[in-house]
Amino acid sequence: MRRTLLSLSAIVLAAAVAVPTASAESRNGKQCSNFIECLFGGIGNNNNGDRSRSGFNFGGGGGNYGPSTRRLVSFPQGAKHKTGTIIVDTSERNLYLIQPGGKAYKYRVGVGRQGFQWSGSAKISRKATWPSWTPPKRMIAREKKKGIILPARMEGGPNNPLGARSLYIGSSLYRIHGTNNPSSIGGAVSSGCIRLTNTDIIDLHKRARVGARVIVRR
Repeated sequence: MRRTLLSLSAIVLAAAVAVPTASAESRNGKQCSNFIECLFGGIGNNNNGDRSRSGFNFGGGGGNYGPSTRRLVSFPQGAKHKTGTIIVDTSERNLYLIQPGGKAYKYRVGVGRQGFQWSGSAKISRKATWPSWTPPKRMIAREKKKGIILPARMEGGPNNPLGARSLYIGSSLYRIHGTNNPSSIGGAVSSGCIRLTNTDIIDLHKRARVGARVIVRR
């Protein structure tokens, strides 16, 4: 377990160093319009023009919950795992919450884009409702040198790119969280975090427990 967490931490540090700048290209070849879009990927434009205090457009327009993709499916391979284990298959772009009797709740997810994909195993360390986002000081300093001013902290809410709920993976910077842009679900769009529609993350947040194992595989 210790070796797994150390490996996961190393991946996190590598991803933090590799975070793209505002001029970086997304996986589909389009230019990011701002730093947050590059960091979280697939952030849509807010049709009502509302902006956060930081000056970035996070999309959502008061909160976009998106559709539910949850399905109860047969998942025989989950029988070797405890009920409540979360398995993320990044190649399928699906998340499975293991249930008794060879079943699992299946959710469609967005995953890390090329260069930000990872695999490993850890546990849910905590859960949050309308989570805030605090950029690492190292990231703030690095981006400031490029002329990009990041907020020291962004309070949770409809304009926060972490969406309605968040499950924290071990002590890493990675999370399973919601999104205000449901059209990004099913894509390789993020900097390593696993995202669900806000409707789905609210459902998963209720069902998942702190201490449950999370397995991310490629």
